[in-house]
Amino acid sequence: MKPSAKFDIVVYGASGFTGRLVAEYLASRKGAPNDIKWAMAGRSLDKLAAVRDEIGAPKDTPLIVADASDPASLDAMLQQTRAVLTTVGPYQLYGTELVAACVASGTDYLDLCGEPVWMRQMIDKYQAAAQASGARIVFSCGYDSIPFELGVFFLQEAAKAKLGSAFSRVKGRVRKMKGTFSGGTAASMKAIFAAAANDPSLLPMLRDPFVLTPGFEGPKQPPGNKPLFDEDLGMWLAPFVMANINTRNVHRSNFLLGFPYGKDFVYDEMMVAGPKDTGEATAKAIVATNNKLGAQGGPKPGEGPSKEERESGHFDLLFVGFAPDGRQIRAVVTGDRDPGYGSTSKMIAESAICLVRDATDVPGGIWTPGAAMGNRLIKRLVDHAGMTFDIEA
Repeated sequence: MKPSAKFDIVVYGASGFTGRLVAEYLASRKGAPNDIKWAMAGRSLDKLAAVRDEIGAPKDTPLIVADASDPASLDAMLQQTRAVLTTVGPYQLYGTELVAACVASGTDYLDLCGEPVWMRQMIDKYQAAAQASGARIVFSCGYDSIPFELGVFFLQEAAKAKLGSAFSRVKGRVRKMKGTFSGGTAASMKAIFAAAANDPSLLPMLRDPFVLTPGFEGPKQPPGNKPLFDEDLGMWLAPFVMANINTRNVHRSNFLLGFPYGKDFVYDEMMVAGPKDTGEATAKAIVATNNKLGAQGGPKPGEGPSKEERESGHFDLLFVGFAPDGRQIRAVVTGDRDPGYGSTSKMIAESAICLVRDATDVPGGIWTPGAAMGNRLIKRLVDHAGMTFDIEA
């Protein structure tokens, strides 16, 4: 923690598509306390100034020139801030230098990473150093994986209160999702595939549900890689393209919190495709769409939907816990913007505010948002970011 820093948060990559949305959100954010001291950072002063003016941010919003390929510029940026929020991915290509600099300087770091192998490499390399310097490194602060990781956390808190213990089996189901995946998500998937193609030794890590829990290997997990009929819901399910990162983060949260869900915890995520008569065909169509996401010709980083498209998007996620005696609890998490941009930009901004304002007691180390901030972050997301967390009767 650096309480004397000039800024609370620096948005690194503020002239990119998602970074711009984060800056726009911070500039227009209402509600106390709204005295967040923040700055915009990126490679080009002219682009930063243009974005500042286009989003209606105050003319005196500080602008910082910084580039991951210039270590001195990163260090100069980090000396001025308590936390850096970066939207510059794929992180395996552009994140390592920034993580290293944050760890060395004791600066908090938040990103939108959905790249489990790179995250594991960072954990192996920097966990001890982050603990020593006090830097809180928080990956996956967007749609992957906050609604899922916190959805499970919220459900398990309800289970402990109502049933006396957490569930050892939870199903995550995407009931509705309107909106596009970001160009950054597509680029990250391409980078993951390219890295695995260049180094086949990474493949076992990609397949490992416990890749983010070094030294712990839990029970076998459902593969979730093909359409199936869920008898509990009476619905066909399709593979969910983000399950590969979300499930890993849920298991890491359980690990970091000391296994409150148990060491036998089983969790999977899939998309609800529909009832028996139409669901199977819909599920197969979803698989075909998923296969195209990481292919050539998808959205590029810096590209994204219009304001109208972002504001008309939404998501509805169901989490069902199963107790050994047959009792169930259902939790629902919703968002009022498209997941990949509108909601994600609000989630990472509120995560950064929560980390520097509410979670000052959290020690250095490499964290998930839920393990670090839990109910404090849920409150901020409900109060400010258009999300709901509810128990469904």
